[in-house]
Amino acid sequence: MCSRLLQQDRPATMCPTRGIHSSKSNCQNILCLKTSTLSAQTSTRLQEWNQNDTYNLYLSDTRGILFTLAMENVKTTRGLGGNQMLDLYEVAGIKGMLIANRRLDNQVKTYITYNKGRDWRLLQAPATDLAGNDIHCILPFCSLHLQLQTSENPYLSGSISTKASAPGIIVATGNIGSDLSYNNVGMFISSDAGNNWRQIFEEEHNVWFLDKGGALVAVKQPTVPTRHLQISFDEGRQWTRHSFSLVPLFVDGMLVEAGTENQIMTFFGHFSHRSEWQLIKIDYKSIFNRKCTEGDYQTWHLHNKGEPCVMGQKQIYMKRRPGNYCMLGKDYAKVLSAESCICRAHDFECDYGYERRREGNCLPAFWFNPAVVSRSCSQGQNYLNSTGYRKVVSNNCIKGVKDMYTPRKQMCPNRAPKGLSLSTREGKLTADLHTNVTFLVHLDEGDSMRTNIQLDFGDGTAVSYSNLSWIEEGIRHVYKTAGIFRVSALAENTLGFDTTTLYLHVTCPVEHVQLLAPFVAIKNKEVNLTAVVWPIHSRTLTYFWWLGNSTEPVISLDGSISYTFTSEGMNTVTVQVSSANAILQDTKTIAVQEFFKSLLLSFSPNLDEYNPDVPEWRQDVGRVIKKALLQVSVNFFHLYFSLSLVSSYPLRRFGIHPRAVL
Repeated sequence: MCSRLLQQDRPATMCPTRGIHSSKSNCQNILCLKTSTLSAQTSTRLQEWNQNDTYNLYLSDTRGILFTLAMENVKTTRGLGGNQMLDLYEVAGIKGMLIANRRLDNQVKTYITYNKGRDWRLLQAPATDLAGNDIHCILPFCSLHLQLQTSENPYLSGSISTKASAPGIIVATGNIGSDLSYNNVGMFISSDAGNNWRQIFEEEHNVWFLDKGGALVAVKQPTVPTRHLQISFDEGRQWTRHSFSLVPLFVDGMLVEAGTENQIMTFFGHFSHRSEWQLIKIDYKSIFNRKCTEGDYQTWHLHNKGEPCVMGQKQIYMKRRPGNYCMLGKDYAKVLSAESCICRAHDFECDYGYERRREGNCLPAFWFNPAVVSRSCSQGQNYLNSTGYRKVVSNNCIKGVKDMYTPRKQMCPNRAPKGLSLSTREGKLTADLHTNVTFLVHLDEGDSMRTNIQLDFGDGTAVSYSNLSWIEEGIRHVYKTAGIFRVSALAENTLGFDTTTLYLHVTCPVEHVQLLAPFVAIKNKEVNLTAVVWPIHSRTLTYFWWLGNSTEPVISLDGSISYTFTSEGMNTVTVQVSSANAILQDTKTIAVQEFFKSLLLSFSPNLDEYNPDVPEWRQDVGRVIKKALLQVSVNFFHLYFSLSLVSSYPLRRFGIHPRAVL
């Protein structure tokens, strides 16, 4: 399904499951759009109308403007504060490495990428369990799945943990099976950046990195008190248990003190839910009797299932040999060498507007026209024509197929205007009277520097600009009268022109409404009903009429309506007037008879001088007139009803003089 999304200075209709063009404007018809920074580029999670607890993940180009789809249906987890957190984790210390949980066919599986979402694969489960028994887990039906929630408490490790100072080591809570589960979980570790995994505990633990990853400290989750910690000096292969408290402690966090080369750690927590905070400091420097020397290190080659080129580089790290009890120290350098690789196809992802097909090629999406050249491309200038591919951000490959996939420089063509569109900044077709309305003009094709723009506001005023650069922030206009205005735009250059139109409803709230109706009507004879409003509007009001005791209204755009009553009796007429966000109504009662006679009454010119403009005075005058009319009329004809109605409403404000009917 297609939705509205951001594209420079206007909303544009396209399919957001394939590309996003960022802007300062507000995104429309997208349920959720959130951005964050992800290693030299911007990541965006977008939730579409048919998604509940999943989002689509997009990654930007180096400018943070053009986004392409990296993964669909990424799972979310609700945090303690009710906020939704994306199950996406960026592995520290390894450029381009991400882990994500994706929902597919009602199952959630964990995937890993080594090239920023260009390619994803499942995690290979450990070959054996803690007891050394074989685990029969065959991809893709069975794999390792990880919980990817980072801790909201900065002093706890969360369900997954990595450190830039310990590249390649990943510790996480997870399970082995067909999909992600929160039951029967254990703790798993990888020492080679996710290629191979080992189980280290059968229960959830908090795991902290000490001495730049040279030591790992594990404590059970703080739901139960504990007296023990476990420490490993060989990347989790062996653990030794130590007591750090005589009384079991609910561990709320651990802090590594600065300035001591990470050799002192402080646990803090409480003995019970009612006790005060407890601090326990542990100095483990005695474990390391010396600093590491050259013979204590070994090299480790970063790879992706045997592929040595990761993000366009062959990277070699220096790591301490497992089991060597020496301190790395502050002079420890983790990267030994980084050599650029020859560019290959997997170093390039699909460019904005393109999507990868099954055969692996990037082809234009159905909503994208690669032949369209940016309107900022002026005659005599050059532009980069995309090949459908772009290098993965931060990839360092060189030569190879780079020239084949790199955008090609071409001359900007001279083009006639095409794809002209007009909208308001708010995206609405309504505006309030006497307020600024900002119109946005967008042109898909055409030389923006050589195309004249004319805008007619429909109220007798128009403006003209020599090129589009003058109207990048929009064109403002204030309407001084209410109504429906035809706003038209014209883009024209030496090769042709294009036009577009919108109809803008300018309204102001209705303050008063008065229903004008006769007090008496003759059966089967048409009567006129009029709703008078203030202030006077033009073509922007909607009238709802309830006539003859009906339950369904008659809707009109005119303030007058004719109606015929077909039966005698008292009938209620109600009119509602809708304008902008305001609705007012008035009601009158009409007596329908076979016969009645109306008399035009004349009043003394000085009557208004005695009018205090209060309802009681008008009612008193009405009773006097009614009594006089009854006395006169009884001598001439028999009354079918003893009712005389006198208009006693303050109608002069509408230019209507008092009238009495019998």
